[in-house]
Amino acid sequence: MLRLAALYALFAAFSIAVNIATQVSVIAILEHGWAIPASILAGTATGLVAKYVLDKRWIFSHVSSGRLHEARTFILYAAAGVLTTLVFWGTEYLFHLLFRSDAMRYLGGVLGLAVGYAIKYRLDKHFVFTGARA
Repeated sequence: MLRLAALYALFAAFSIAVNIATQVSVIAILEHGWAIPASILAGTATGLVAKYVLDKRWIFSHVSSGRLHEARTFILYAAAGVLTTLVFWGTEYLFHLLFRSDAMRYLGGVLGLAVGYAIKYRLDKHFVFTGARA
């Protein structure tokens, strides 16, 4: 169980890094009023895909029985992430409003992602990665 928790934390940290790196990249490219929302959306998408691939294989040892099952699993994974994404977005945006600094906004994003991932593990374990297994 300790190994699983360590892997999950490592994968969460990796996907947080992917998310924040994507945000920084989008902010560097865009210079208009929608840069921050666009960066948050892009970071969320890249972080979601990275975490799904890692969780599916290494945390839940899940093998889909076909394309339809794979699509269903990913849709459930993404749906389970809606609530946790709202926690992430809300925390990041709150830090943005309170501190008006990129560094503090990113810190809010990291904190929101950490809390969200703790909730997400339980949702994924009980509702997403069921059925076919390796």
